[in-house]
Amino acid sequence: MHSTLVRVQNVFGFFTTVAFTVAAVIALSTFIHPQAPSASVQLRNVQVVRGRPHYYSYKKEEYAHIKFDLDTDLNSLFNWNTKQVFLYLKAVYPSAKPNQPASEAIIWDAILASPSAPWHQNHYNHPVPKGTKSKTSKAKSKAKKEKKAESPYPPGEIHLSNQKPKYQITDISGKLQNRTDVVLELGWNVQPWVGALVWTNKKTYGAWEGLKGGVTETFDFPEIGKKMKDLEVDKGKEGYRLEVGGEHPVIKGRKA
Repeated sequence: MHSTLVRVQNVFGFFTTVAFTVAAVIALSTFIHPQAPSASVQLRNVQVVRGRPHYYSYKKEEYAHIKFDLDTDLNSLFNWNTKQVFLYLKAVYPSAKPNQPASEAIIWDAILASPSAPWHQNHYNHPVPKGTKSKTSKAKSKAKKEKKAESPYPPGEIHLSNQKPKYQITDISGKLQNRTDVVLELGWNVQPWVGALVWTNKKTYGAWEGLKGGVTETFDFPEIGKKMKDLEVDKGKEGYRLEVGGEHPVIKGRKA
């Protein structure tokens, strides 16, 4: 007869085989789930200043501060195997030296968790609309921290207006003014429960359609010290909006 150790090894080997097979089926089944992501990114304004972009910077350098509008519909990225989606917005501009790849710098990011994912403090929370009063007491607020934060929108839907960047743009050369052909581009990384990570798809692969939109028109970084009041400004109801084109950006009022 087989010893107890041999029986345990057989049971464990059978269990790992079944678990691996089930995980492989779940991971492969996501490819039949249709995806049709879409997004709209609009540039609001941009400034280039000289200083220390971070508290740990040891020297002054030129850095860019960009504000933007973002509307996304990425709900199709969420399925039975999606744990969370790491969303980011990056600025892409040509390198200062020829024959080198374009420079990329992330200015904003967020972690979009699926409804089945456990709550974490780093998950993105949609901003509460203005004018809404919180009826939660201190006791309820403590209990709410232990639960997953409720969102007024589906996990893949985001609406940001005149959003400030999380990170400033710096360049290895230390200079950014008068750099041309800059675009803001949206990207993501889908992190599943099991399986491989999936990055931004811009082309259509079977049931997975490429991202529609998610890229701004080209614009230029203005000269250093060029403040908003020095540009041609016409303030609208929703504040300033940067209109690209020409040698320098022009800010005009944005209408709904």
